[in-house]
Amino acid sequence: MVKAVRANQWVVSGGSLRGKELDCQVQRTLRNTACSIYDLHHDIKKGELVRRLAEQEDFLVELIKRPRFTERGLVVVGPHLSNFDFILQAGIMLGGQGLVLTIPELTGGYQQQFDMRKQTGMELLPASMAAMRRCIAYLKQGGMVLTGMDRPMENPNYHPRFFGRPSALPVLHVYLALKAHVPLVVAAVMREEDGSYQILSSEPMEMVEDSDREGEIVLNAERVCRAAEDFIRLAPEQWSMSFPVWPEALQEVEG
Repeated sequence: MVKAVRANQWVVSGGSLRGKELDCQVQRTLRNTACSIYDLHHDIKKGELVRRLAEQEDFLVELIKRPRFTERGLVVVGPHLSNFDFILQAGIMLGGQGLVLTIPELTGGYQQQFDMRKQTGMELLPASMAAMRRCIAYLKQGGMVLTGMDRPMENPNYHPRFFGRPSALPVLHVYLALKAHVPLVVAAVMREEDGSYQILSSEPMEMVEDSDREGEIVLNAERVCRAAEDFIRLAPEQWSMSFPVWPEALQEVEG
């Protein structure tokens, strides 16, 4: 995990962080992750931070007030920035509705996280072909699907460029938006110095369609990546991805 965080932070820095500076950045990243876990398991039960988010953040309020089905569906995708799971669960607790597409295999802490999400009333779908078909039908009805975009895959078919180099990122969110002909929003969260959370979001993106299937997937995935890059650059130490997004960087950073 430490090696993956180290490689990811090194790439985000453009290769500028080295030695003790990189060590310190990794430590800051893991500390931010620990703070997020604490808030998730303690503060969310108090309700005060949840209510403050609802009062201050227009984007969260808009999603919460969104009916289950509207004129057009919406894909909401986000990087693992700061306390992404806290905001997701807070939104559901406050009345938000939608399907949440998760990773297919759940072990250890992920199963615990899955169970905690279910307790808030979240509709969870582990990724599979059947889940994808259900999500597309749900989006065509005017529903909302939420998922992550930066947990790397093993042996991916596509390699969208992320922070300037080909990555192992998934493209399921782009596939869903293209198939259902719905817009996509990139959303993220940042932890402020006072412990509160700021919601960030892109403008809705209409997918660019092309007869070249591979080309349209990569093109749209890289548009999503650029929006996520902008958010991560605001606070790279809050990017809590602990899997190698660029596997080759694991060796490069040691060199």
